[in-house]
Amino acid sequence: MMWKGIAAAAAAMFAFAPIAAEAGRDLDQIKQRGTLRCGVQGPSNPGFGVPDSQGRWTGFNVEVCRAIAITIFGDPTKVEFVPVTTQSRFPALSSGEVDVLSNNTTWTLTRDTNVNRFNQPAITFYDGQALMVPRRLNVTSARQLNGATVCVQPGTTTELNIADFFRANNLRFTPVVIADLDEIRRAYDSGRCDVFTNDFAALAAQRTLLTRPADHVILPERLSKEPLAVTIRQGDEELTNIVAWTTFALIDAEELGITSANVEQMAGSSTNPVIRRLLGVEGNMGESLGAARADYARQIIRTFGNYGEIFERHLGTNTPLGLERGQNNIWTRGGLLYAPPAR
Repeated sequence: MMWKGIAAAAAAMFAFAPIAAEAGRDLDQIKQRGTLRCGVQGPSNPGFGVPDSQGRWTGFNVEVCRAIAITIFGDPTKVEFVPVTTQSRFPALSSGEVDVLSNNTTWTLTRDTNVNRFNQPAITFYDGQALMVPRRLNVTSARQLNGATVCVQPGTTTELNIADFFRANNLRFTPVVIADLDEIRRAYDSGRCDVFTNDFAALAAQRTLLTRPADHVILPERLSKEPLAVTIRQGDEELTNIVAWTTFALIDAEELGITSANVEQMAGSSTNPVIRRLLGVEGNMGESLGAARADYARQIIRTFGNYGEIFERHLGTNTPLGLERGQNNIWTRGGLLYAPPAR
């Protein structure tokens, strides 16, 4: 009986022991190629993704991609950035031209379930659709826009939401449908439409590129929920896990007070088991995930900082976008960011 008890205990321990992840179909291709192909909205998306004068991409979404590359390769430089539009992004992902989209794509039911079947493993940014108008119109509410012309991109949740909003409020509008983001901004700037609609953060970014940014105001209404997430093809659970837990590591780090400045000190001196597991000091979370190194999260934080540091560097109040954290704060500070337990 004693041996049966020991055997049962050993079996139970084995059942809960972490198992090293095996690469899936897409992850195998990424590793064989030696680079992660990341689709980004560009080239004019300030704060989220823009190339500098040397062609090096920078921005919030860019650093998320580089963090994923650290998890896969242990190297943030093993990323190839591919500019995509709202029309080309899904064909590019479906065909394998890109491995992931980090371009402010909204997580929706049909994108989970349509013929292409995409996965969006973790939300990286919470947003909502907004409306920007010239200040000279003296408009303070979206409900004052009856009869307005509205610049909008086709094939987006934005196009569907604006039609729903005007219909629900018994208002008329004339859509000016333009695919290219730069062209739609120029059309609005030149007065071809009264309203420019997009996600709030995207409008804040595009406003910085207008001829006179201060002459334009973003109205207070939010017409929709826009949970933005890195998007991948369905069918590779290992890549899904890597994208998700890379994002969660950034969120957990902020919640735990781990920054780029103190990560090494925390790894060396913290007695908190949650911190020690996250930073690869104990346990084998990195092995379970299939990360290139046990301390993948530690390397990510050392390189880019936590979620809050990345946000403030590219989008925060001291940047041209001037965004408050709001719902993109961690849950302990009243926001929506919340990571499952890393254990």
